[in-house]
Amino acid sequence: MIRSLWTAATGMGAQQLNMDVIAHNLSNANTTGYKQSRANFEDLMYQNIIPPGAKTSNDAQLPVGVQVGMGTKTVSVQKNFTQGNFVETGNKLDLAIEGKGFFKVLRGSEEVYTRAGTFKLNEEGFICDSEGNRLQPEIAIPVTATTINIDAGGTLTAVDQAGNVVANETLNITDFPNPAGLSSIGKNYFVPTEASGEATDGQPGSDGLGSLLQGFLENANVDVVEEMVNMIVGQRAYEANSKVIKASDEMLQIANNVKA
Repeated sequence: MIRSLWTAATGMGAQQLNMDVIAHNLSNANTTGYKQSRANFEDLMYQNIIPPGAKTSNDAQLPVGVQVGMGTKTVSVQKNFTQGNFVETGNKLDLAIEGKGFFKVLRGSEEVYTRAGTFKLNEEGFICDSEGNRLQPEIAIPVTATTINIDAGGTLTAVDQAGNVVANETLNITDFPNPAGLSSIGKNYFVPTEASGEATDGQPGSDGLGSLLQGFLENANVDVVEEMVNMIVGQRAYEANSKVIKASDEMLQIANNVKA
């Protein structure tokens, strides 16, 4: 009976973490380029009271055994890199990736990756993100430029008032063999790990990479209705586990009150 107390406690702990993940998703429902997280669980070890296939006293074989599970644990919190919806902004430096890939920016001395294409020009004319980190490879737009065009293949063309081309650059994006293995460090940034594999740079629209959309941003891929349903399911599972603890406690109380 004591076993059920600890087993149900693992269920409550798992659902608490599940609720934390859901809360994080909902809080980022309007965060540009945010990718939904999902908690994954697995069952814990089993106590084999009678193993399956055990021999009986008359030399028969049991088709099933008696195995009692010890609860659950969180095995991973996984990022879902499905495409978010696009919203048109009209800003020439707002970019969305339609398909696979990440923008690479230089944060201090570290290269980090993001799906949030909210780019701007800094005081030196370099394209940078909202944190002031420069897009890689670095692209500078002359002050004489009046029009900036970026096509689906990443070719950037800046034209001055007289119609002369003052900048012609190519904007590359990056992909990984296993994007789910990237490590989230906040502020829409990811860094590679051994699990993500090596970064591969390429031109948008080539080698399986996504294409660029100028004047658009990618919204978070969070489905608010789905998260609300998950929250209700998690709450009920938490409640059910708490009732198991209560019922086990009441059974212990009954056993303790039995008189000889």
